Amino acid sequence: MVGKGKVCLAYSGGLDTSCILAWLLEEGYEVVAYMANIGQEEDFEAARDKALKIGATKVYIEDLRKEFVEGVVFSAVQANALYEGVYLLGTSLARPVITKTQIRIANAEGCDFVSHGCTGKGNDQVRFELGYYAIDPSIKVIAPWRIPEFFERFPGRPALLDYAAEKGIPVFQTAAKPWSTDENLYHISYEAGILEDPNVTPPKDMWKLITDPEDAPTTPERISIHFENGKPVKVVNKGDGKTCSDGLDLFLYLNHLGRKHGVGRIDIVENRFIGIKSRGCYETPGGTILRAAHVDIEGLTLDREVRRLRDQFSQRLSEIIYNGFWFSPEREFIMAAVEQSQQTVSGTVHLKLYKGNVIIEGRESAISLYDDKIASMDIAGGFNPGDSDGFIKINAIRLKAYVAQKTKVTGSGF
Repeated sequence: MVGKGKVCLAYSGGLDTSCILAWLLEEGYEVVAYMANIGQEEDFEAARDKALKIGATKVYIEDLRKEFVEGVVFSAVQANALYEGVYLLGTSLARPVITKTQIRIANAEGCDFVSHGCTGKGNDQVRFELGYYAIDPSIKVIAPWRIPEFFERFPGRPALLDYAAEKGIPVFQTAAKPWSTDENLYHISYEAGILEDPNVTPPKDMWKLITDPEDAPTTPERISIHFENGKPVKVVNKGDGKTCSDGLDLFLYLNHLGRKHGVGRIDIVENRFIGIKSRGCYETPGGTILRAAHVDIEGLTLDREVRRLRDQFSQRLSEIIYNGFWFSPEREFIMAAVEQSQQTVSGTVHLKLYKGNVIIEGRESAISLYDDKIASMDIAGGFNPGDSDGFIKINAIRLKAYVAQKTKVTGSGF
């Protein structure tokens, strides 16, 4: 061991973590770089070479895509997880998979510290470090963006760009396009730079993944998604017959279709856990399609009261995941309830993808709760319409009592 100790750095190959790697070496640390392949479009071998040239003693590149999709993303689909009604939690969901593997590598390498490139104003610092401490309570963390010697030296991205140039570190980010991105198999996010003005429309060339809906094909594409216990198990393209049943493969295919047809772009202002409002732009193609299909199949197969309770849990679960508490008793408790609720959520949803839209065209299930005879307006189907008379009168008792009370208090009813 040399200098101040050994660090396992969560390395992306981008501007921030490349500069952090060089800075840690300057400070006297030995650095092992770790890259998680969670589906980002990255030249991993080029990033490996870059880290080694900067001075990392070793570079780990771990393929976590299948674990990410089948172990985390599909659980979020079961829960219909959606933060503040709009955000599908793409960044938040990736962090538990990344941190768990980082701690494993740090322990195997005998590292004294783990480090990351998260800013001191964002959510990710919380997500990474809560994960670290939950998995290995004894681990020590170096968070450069909270260390005065670092953030005073690098007050913004221009200073990082200058430092990268000084160190001969190649970067793709330029002063002309300074927004920050975070990409994985589930989504890509854009923030910072010109996006910090919430009234500035993102330039068309910023969007990386999804075809602009205006430019998407004029011919719709029809698919079927099959679910078992609330998780997707098969996707069938009704046009060309292509079928995917492996979890990772079917998600990659849904991503392909969503990107092609302009599905899954949003531009929002959200509330960060630390109390700051933040503008973020997101592209989540496959996740947007899956959520629409899952919500629909639940309408056919899930009991009304169970669904209401699960929906209450889902809102809280989304906050728990967003805030970085994946490794918490409350997340385990809620997910256990969600998984119980999904035991009957099996069936097939038929969809049309067209110019940014996911349009449901039908659904079917062998264990459907839907009874077409009872639901029909044309036949009785075993339902006595006269029973509704008592149902209405009983439900009106409370309203009549309230009107009487309101009249006494205010002098009139409604």
